[in-house]
Amino acid sequence: MASRSRRQLAADAWGALLQTHAALVPELDRSLRSHSGLPLAWYDVLLELSAADDGRLRMSELAQRAVLSRTRISRVVDELVRAGLVAKEPNPVDARSSFAVITTEGRQRFEASAPHYVGQIEKRFASGLTDDELRTIARALRRAQTHSITPSPNNG
Repeated sequence: MASRSRRQLAADAWGALLQTHAALVPELDRSLRSHSGLPLAWYDVLLELSAADDGRLRMSELAQRAVLSRTRISRVVDELVRAGLVAKEPNPVDARSSFAVITTEGRQRFEASAPHYVGQIEKRFASGLTDDELRTIARALRRAQTHSITPSPNNG
């Protein structure tokens, strides 16, 4: 049997990543909504704001960090503002931008839902993998991410 080419291996790995993501995201969203009332998109924004030094990020920074499309981030932040979990503040240095700021209620809801979210990742993703496999996956994906955002010498 002929060995698989690097392109075939890359396509297989990419396909497995996409299929796993496509299968797990709806499950995590349903579970999180059922447990805490937070949609996964809200949780993602609250996660990024919670991780920020002062609980605030410029909308452009939030769009870069969140696992949401840039076009969706404004809509999701507006939903969070209506729910009282995030506030929007004008940027005093640049009137064209604003900050998204996690509120006390937003932080409380995030912290209350985080153990469930992490538990669901363990149950639905990690439970069939060894610790070594999890380390390998994390290391490989971080390396792929770093490589993908660094221009190669061949494509400028």
